[in-house]
Amino acid sequence: MARRIKIPATKYPVERFTLDNGLRVVLTPDRSAPVVGVAVVYDVGIRSEPEGRTGFAHLFEHLMFQGSENLEKLAHFRHVQGAGGTFNGSTHLDFTDYFEALPSGALERALFLEADRMRGPRLTEENLLNQIDVVKEEIRVNVMNRPYGGFPWLKLPPVMFRTFANAHDGYGSFGDLDSATVEDAQAFFDRYYACGNATLAVAGDFDVATATEMIRRHFGDVPARPAPDRPDFDEPDLDAERRETYTDKLAPLPGVASAWRVPDPIGSFADYLPFVVLAEVLTDGDASRLVERLVQRDRSVTSIGGYIGFMGDEFQVRNPTALLLQAHMPPGGDSDKVLRTVDEELDRLATDGLRPGELERTQARIATHLLRDTDAVLGRALPMAVLELQRGRPEMLNELPKLIGEVTEAQIVAAAATLRPERRATVEVLPGATA
Repeated sequence: MARRIKIPATKYPVERFTLDNGLRVVLTPDRSAPVVGVAVVYDVGIRSEPEGRTGFAHLFEHLMFQGSENLEKLAHFRHVQGAGGTFNGSTHLDFTDYFEALPSGALERALFLEADRMRGPRLTEENLLNQIDVVKEEIRVNVMNRPYGGFPWLKLPPVMFRTFANAHDGYGSFGDLDSATVEDAQAFFDRYYACGNATLAVAGDFDVATATEMIRRHFGDVPARPAPDRPDFDEPDLDAERRETYTDKLAPLPGVASAWRVPDPIGSFADYLPFVVLAEVLTDGDASRLVERLVQRDRSVTSIGGYIGFMGDEFQVRNPTALLLQAHMPPGGDSDKVLRTVDEELDRLATDGLRPGELERTQARIATHLLRDTDAVLGRALPMAVLELQRGRPEMLNELPKLIGEVTEAQIVAAAATLRPERRATVEVLPGATA
């Protein structure tokens, strides 16, 4: 009988409350270091943007840094950095987040800044045109003029999915970005950037009563607006393999990426969790199945990675999502051979099970990463804000390492058996760079 690894749950305290305007708040105090992390997460992401407005969720993230109700452009930057803090924001498939890490004495400053832009960013023609140019340059740098730009996170969804929400380019087309108006931006803010569609999380060195009073003072009078109805983005699974090939003029070597649908990360979490572990069994470290076979033995790929979610956010994504494998191959590499080998290894796993110690080693590695990530204040504030937003259970962050340790070999074997070629979407990139 396989030995089950024992991983303890963490015990970060969690206090929750909701303001009268609908804003949900999560507090997780830790007085061990004089630092605080503040995160505000809005329930709007790439999947929410309307047709004809590709890239709008990301564009709007930029607009939220261009001044707010009481602050001019760049003031947010100066106030955070002037206190010795850092800040940023990011756009995901299912949410957009904004966050600061500061010395604990600057907590109220961060709360004021986030509350001020929750009331309203400065949506002017000048700011809009400027940030459209910034986003277009980001696309040029990260996608158009970079080898393997958008591979596979932009290239694979339109192969796997058929609905606009799931399949479209989240960075956006230049045409859609150029046609955006201030009225579009205001409508987007009014619909999605409502108190009832957001969560605030604070982690680190603070007194709960004092922080609660600050939050009520700064956020309590933000006008109440309810959360919009959230669409159901689900669509049918693949019933036959889908495959596309494209040439990347900057890529020096061929590459291939495949994805299979996995169970609902929220509605079927118990069925979903084994796929998180399976992805790591297959590709995490030199001793993993596919690294050992494809990189070390066959040398048919130079690297291979596996993960859940097109943006690698396995515990912060809604349905539908997928398990992805991506590999780069040597010159003249054969993607068909690579895929046949992946199928062989999946069949072997489904038939013969795991090797002694294989599951325990993988679980320990995953748990180590989870525990390390929560050491930082933003490593607690950000995921807790998302867990509250999507599940109403921020304390789940404490449970994840232990839950990973409870996944069984039988569950891994059953998960591997579902990754069949007929359920696979694949995109192959051909090298277009000259020697």
